[in-house]
Amino acid sequence: MFRGSLYVTMETVTASLQREIVRVDSAKHGFGENATMPSPFPGMNPYLERDAVWSDFHSQYCMAIKKSLVPQVQPEFYVKFNEHIYVHEETRRLVGLSDVSVTRSSQQSHGNGDVGLLDAPVHVRLTDNFEERVLFVEIFDKEDNTLVTLIELLSPANKKKGGDREQFLAKRRQILKSSVDYVEIDLLRGGPRLPMEGMPVCDYYVLVSRAEERPDMGLWPVSLREPLPIVPIPLPAPKKEVRLNLQDLLHQAYDEAGYANYIYSGPPTPRLRAEDARWAKRFVQG
Repeated sequence: MFRGSLYVTMETVTASLQREIVRVDSAKHGFGENATMPSPFPGMNPYLERDAVWSDFHSQYCMAIKKSLVPQVQPEFYVKFNEHIYVHEETRRLVGLSDVSVTRSSQQSHGNGDVGLLDAPVHVRLTDNFEERVLFVEIFDKEDNTLVTLIELLSPANKKKGGDREQFLAKRRQILKSSVDYVEIDLLRGGPRLPMEGMPVCDYYVLVSRAEERPDMGLWPVSLREPLPIVPIPLPAPKKEVRLNLQDLLHQAYDEAGYANYIYSGPPTPRLRAEDARWAKRFVQG
């Protein structure tokens, strides 16, 4: 019994120490205690992978990547967003939208307290087609406006088997046959991996493909319990490369979007392994 009590205590101490390491490291890189709320996890936060969270996090993280790159690549290069568009011919339930009525003013109701509905001048019908837009980041040469580097943060649409995946893979093959440098970030445990040889067992990864080195590519495999890496973003001369601290960017996105306020209302998806679930739970307890 004593051993069990001691074991629980040591688990609690370890989790507290890991949270303190995250806090101190965040403060060291500009994420002060009073100014921001960094993610409590030492690496990727698995709660950000939840279906109700991921789409927003994807956009937020792409924004953080762009903000980090802009001052690093100037003045020779510039950074822009682009987007994949996936058209789904099916009915989707829109989450988070409420019915809203626009009413006439009380002056128009002749003061009798009745409020009339303001009718639209034109009526249209919604189709069953649903467009899903997924951001990615591009770096261009300012001299001739040519694309030099493309950065993809994978989404479920890119990974799940079906037409969207095939559409994405076709573009990926096109890029990998070109002179454009390519960076692929996969922070989703769910869905089959994209095709590549020599992939080790890991939860997440970052792929860096320099055009002049293909078919060889650099890979940063990451486990759930490891910090996200600092990775090179290849560029043509004279820059050669700049760097992204993916863990710092996650803390920034987590804080600016206020994820601490709502993402812990349910378990991570996909479900964690039992041992990892016990480990993760310690970081979200008060």
